[in-house]
Amino acid sequence: MAREKEAKTNVMRILDKEKIPYRHYTYAHDGEAVDGESVAAMLGQNPAQVFKTLVTRGGNGFFVFVIPVKEELDLKAAARAVGEKSVSMLHVNELLPTTGYVRGGCSPSGMKKQFPTVVDESCLSFETIIFSAGKIGAQVEIAPSALLALTEGSTASITVHHEEA
Repeated sequence: MAREKEAKTNVMRILDKEKIPYRHYTYAHDGEAVDGESVAAMLGQNPAQVFKTLVTRGGNGFFVFVIPVKEELDLKAAARAVGEKSVSMLHVNELLPTTGYVRGGCSPSGMKKQFPTVVDESCLSFETIIFSAGKIGAQVEIAPSALLALTEGSTASITVHHEEA
């Protein structure tokens, strides 16, 4: 069992290679995707600091958006952020062939191909953010600036802003 804990994901190997400091977390799962809010709770972390990776398709290809787990992607804002008329969520059965990742284990780093990546600007209010390490049950924590450099990404306001009642 100790060997399992030491198993590095492709994301961790990339972070090691790039000499990006990170913290690694694991959580229990039964091989199924666990929603991000539950992951944040299992790790005892602020859900605003735990991010999920969403893959979309636009007229010019695929785009990756990284947003807090409690939030919802604003597809119009996302499209504006990447200069597209519109983007739509990639169907779950297209995720593995397109990215190399399964639902619940998709990371913005280490995909088969690096797609244009936009991280919600709320990441900048944290010293570190947590996201999938590339497989269900594994997460990594790094500085937002390191993630942006690693993915050659940008930031934008890309979540749905619900009006306060």
